[in-house]
Amino acid sequence: MFISQCLFLASISPRIYANIKKTSLASTCRRLIPGCIIYIIKNDDFTIKELLPYLPYFSAIVIGPGPGSPDNPTDVGILKDIWKLDDQHLLPIFGVCLGLQSLGIEYGAHLRRLRVVKHGQVSTVHHTAKDLFNGRVPFDVVRYHSLHIHIADNSDLEELAWVNDEDDNGHVVMAIRHRTRPFWAVQYHPESVCTDPGGAEVVKSFWQLAQEWAMAKGRTIRPWDALTKHRFGNPWPTISSYPPPPLSITTVNTSILDLPGLDVTAVAELFGAMDDKLPFVLLDSAALPGRFSIIAALLPTSLQILHNVQDTFITLKRGASSVREELGTRNVWSWLATFMGAHTAKGCPDIPFWGGLVGQLSYELGVHSLQVPLKPQSSVKDRHADVNLIFVDRSVVLDSISGKVYVQSLLPEDEAWITDTCTRLTRAPLAAPSPTFSMSIPPVVTFPDRDRYIARINQAKEKLFAGDSYELCLTANTHISIPGCNSSSPTSWERYKTLRLKNPAPHSAFLRLHPSTFLSSSPERFLSYSRPPHSVCQLRPIKGTVRKAPGITRAVAEELLAGSRKEVAENLMIVDLIRHDLHGVVGEDVSVEQFCSVEEYETVWQLVSVIEGRPSDILLGQKDGRLVQGAQ
Repeated sequence: MFISQCLFLASISPRIYANIKKTSLASTCRRLIPGCIIYIIKNDDFTIKELLPYLPYFSAIVIGPGPGSPDNPTDVGILKDIWKLDDQHLLPIFGVCLGLQSLGIEYGAHLRRLRVVKHGQVSTVHHTAKDLFNGRVPFDVVRYHSLHIHIADNSDLEELAWVNDEDDNGHVVMAIRHRTRPFWAVQYHPESVCTDPGGAEVVKSFWQLAQEWAMAKGRTIRPWDALTKHRFGNPWPTISSYPPPPLSITTVNTSILDLPGLDVTAVAELFGAMDDKLPFVLLDSAALPGRFSIIAALLPTSLQILHNVQDTFITLKRGASSVREELGTRNVWSWLATFMGAHTAKGCPDIPFWGGLVGQLSYELGVHSLQVPLKPQSSVKDRHADVNLIFVDRSVVLDSISGKVYVQSLLPEDEAWITDTCTRLTRAPLAAPSPTFSMSIPPVVTFPDRDRYIARINQAKEKLFAGDSYELCLTANTHISIPGCNSSSPTSWERYKTLRLKNPAPHSAFLRLHPSTFLSSSPERFLSYSRPPHSVCQLRPIKGTVRKAPGITRAVAEELLAGSRKEVAENLMIVDLIRHDLHGVVGEDVSVEQFCSVEEYETVWQLVSVIEGRPSDILLGQKDGRLVQGAQ
């Protein structure tokens, strides 16, 4: 087998969204070019002077998609230099999306904005049936772009494929090649889940053309050496190193009861849900297809972990006492990984939770990876922690399908608590009292400033048209205050029970971890991760919702959701993004198990896709059958 070394240049735009590693496209290359070895770098990792000595070690370069604009030096980095390689360093190059646009403007094409942006849109590509498209018929592809090129007359570039957007944008170039140099590029995304096989196989065609060019020119690949390996690191996918397994594994002491019909809220009230002063945790499957509900039996000394992104330390609280631990050179993620690495357990395999950390993480916790500056907090006193987790040693898990109840503890010699809890549960009422409170004074609702909100919508639209992003989520706070709160006012738990009654959802939660209390009623679970061996990482994005009402049958819901170009495009964008992210974590084994299916929930119809990734045993760091705690 001929083994190729492929250098993958990933574009990065620090202004809006930084897709550091174009892992879905890398996976497509690995699938369609068997035996290829891929090294991924950012387009600003090297200067062109630094990169040139290493090009003889590679068979080809793939220039991945944006975001960004090809006429912005910050967005394209060394791409403009790559397209101008001298004959001594010349090698085959394949560009995608921004890669096509950058090739175009370097050889005289005009960059223009689309009148109607095409993000997550499926179009039929027509082509010349030669070169990249030799022997192929027209096919459907997925597009993510708001910019396009117009090739000048007598150009060094030749148009190979196009789409007809009719009244939206007219004729739009979809593929080009350089007439005399080994450069090819496509505007569409061959790696998208909805691009036809014919659209993806241009990667294979590129490789065949690249080999033909190399043979004609007598170009050979320089053998890999230690210095080059040190400079580029490991090929994709990178296998992470894991710490050795702990010396001991905690056995989860578990007792199983058969108590069908036991009410989750009734059990929660046995463990302090009604006392607003106490911390409390409930992960609640309040409706199908949810199954397991998890109730923490917290101790006065249960460990609470707090951290704010501006801080250089972790706060560890046990009751009224707290200590600070400096992070030093670590970040909060590595600290948490080390902490959980020391807490390994094995319990009943029938349930998804044996104990461990439960809580909330803020969006701001991931901002550093996007190269976006943090905004200063307006009030240190009132801010919510970006990490607010509590370690659960004791818990009760209810299975709404089987009717079984699992009482479990990570603590040694805790049989007395388990026995006492089992007795309390057998005597528990089948249902807790329904919430009966009413507000004599209506709440005060403060909406975002209208003019400012509309201005921000226009700013977001400009970013989309400029090519800085293909999807932006604009959020604004709505504040609700309740005047005249006193000791007779409803507790946070009573408010949660009302929410649960009016909108039962499969992934609800009540987390009272001072200074924050979190109430959730959601049909959507972001992520589940099953235990090894044969672990599966699953995401079920929901994009597209229709409220249930008279006349809204399944057929109507499917027409409104699965039949909507807008709803499917939004779902597709998230599916492709998730595939990219999963490839970066688990490697190549990522699949879309369900795409844009309409599912029925208690109060709504939803458009749902399912994406799964399966890490290898090596990637999981499996040794000696070790099982790591986890929750779905």
